[in-house]
Amino acid sequence: MRRVSAIAGSALFFIAAPGMVAGLLPWLLTHRYRLPWSTLPGLVPVGWVLIVVATTLLLHAFARFALQGLGTPAPVAPTERLVVGGVYRHVRNPMYLAVLSIILGQALLFSSWALVAYAVIAAAAMVSFVKFHEEPTLARRYGVDYEAYRRAVPGWLPRLTPWRE
Repeated sequence: MRRVSAIAGSALFFIAAPGMVAGLLPWLLTHRYRLPWSTLPGLVPVGWVLIVVATTLLLHAFARFALQGLGTPAPVAPTERLVVGGVYRHVRNPMYLAVLSIILGQALLFSSWALVAYAVIAAAAMVSFVKFHEEPTLARRYGVDYEAYRRAVPGWLPRLTPWRE
């Protein structure tokens, strides 16, 4: 039953958080454009690749929280276990990186400097949230396990080889 509620909670949070930050808000910033492509056609494929790859990684990261951690990414319903598998073996913050990549992919797709500026603001907010809330909370909750993971896996620039516990 815990797994079912973790999956349901993660699905709801997926719609509420990344759906808003990487979906609704970018749409509101770009909906005035009639054509869903860039004025620089060479950037359209790059934008689509960023969006598709980042969305796949985001879904993978959300699944890890529900299936491995038995919880959600939402601070109000955290995981029971520290999630360190899959994409988390390469980088500690794959969800944030995926959301930013989706926004930047849309910026390329629509040639939107507004989305580039929005991505910079979103990145600053995410880094601040991680630094001042998330990392201290995880350190308190998971103790030495989190500290070992934090020392071995970078927060923002993925390591090429996966970390092994």
